[in-house]
Amino acid sequence: AAFSVLNEFSMKKLPIIQIDAFTTRPYKGNPCAVVLGADGLSELAMQDIAREMNLSETAFAMSSDKADFRARYFTPSEEIPLAGHPTIATIYALIVNGIIAFQGHTKVQLELEAGVVMVEVSKTESGLPLITMSQMRPQFLRVYEPATVLPAFGLEEADALNGAPIMTVSTGTPQLMVPLASLEGLKRARLSIDLYTELHSLGDFFSPHLFVLEGVSERGTTFARHFGLPPDTSEDPFTGSATGGMAAYLWHHRFIDKPKFVAEQGHFMARPGEAFVEVVGPHEAIETVKVGGFAVEVMRGELVLPEMQNAV
Repeated sequence: AAFSVLNEFSMKKLPIIQIDAFTTRPYKGNPCAVVLGADGLSELAMQDIAREMNLSETAFAMSSDKADFRARYFTPSEEIPLAGHPTIATIYALIVNGIIAFQGHTKVQLELEAGVVMVEVSKTESGLPLITMSQMRPQFLRVYEPATVLPAFGLEEADALNGAPIMTVSTGTPQLMVPLASLEGLKRARLSIDLYTELHSLGDFFSPHLFVLEGVSERGTTFARHFGLPPDTSEDPFTGSATGGMAAYLWHHRFIDKPKFVAEQGHFMARPGEAFVEVVGPHEAIETVKVGGFAVEVMRGELVLPEMQNAV
């Protein structure tokens, strides 16, 4: 019922809000454009809008018959079934527009293409809402040889974390987990488009997540970089879905001894961000991974729409 207010917007123009997720500072973290009242948009129109926004993802918020709200996420080239920073951004956009009543602690069911996820909103001492999504039960998928993967990032086998398998993990979106031995090695990583294109075409993952077991600040337990190919962004400032997969990987393989930690990303891009992460369940039977963060609004306006089509 709360979402019915979105259907009152003009179907020639829709409100669009740009949110920086996983940060409390404008122009840091990961930007996401959130389109409200997107029920009438076709899949083609959503893809066109995402390509126009040219961000890691653009989110489309709409009504749901399975949950409180529904959201679909598109990169400039394709739809992604589950993503972290668009989830944080979408919920924050609904809060600042008064569609979600935030009074201290709220639970929201959000329907994504991957399924329905639970999102919790908690008031912090600063008064800012901390938005935490529970991702899907992790799946541990294909294992890769370091010699097959690392050259695609300009790295050598010696750069790999000793005893740590390179493998695909999915908490809703399959991501390739590439643990490295040092922050220096991670900083040297550069995508080789030809080698990576071949690796990706033969792989079982959406995108790669390179990480180390140290932060760039004393707050962080991990630091990561996440790469992509044009027309998608070449590097993602903060990747919530892959942070969940990384956390599941680290807990499952016992590379961390505490299930709660702070994950850092984006600092090398001058867009520092952090997530508060919690793995729920024993090492061999993880139930979910919770990934939470703050958000800030940086821009809002009206989106001029392509000719309306029936939703797909």
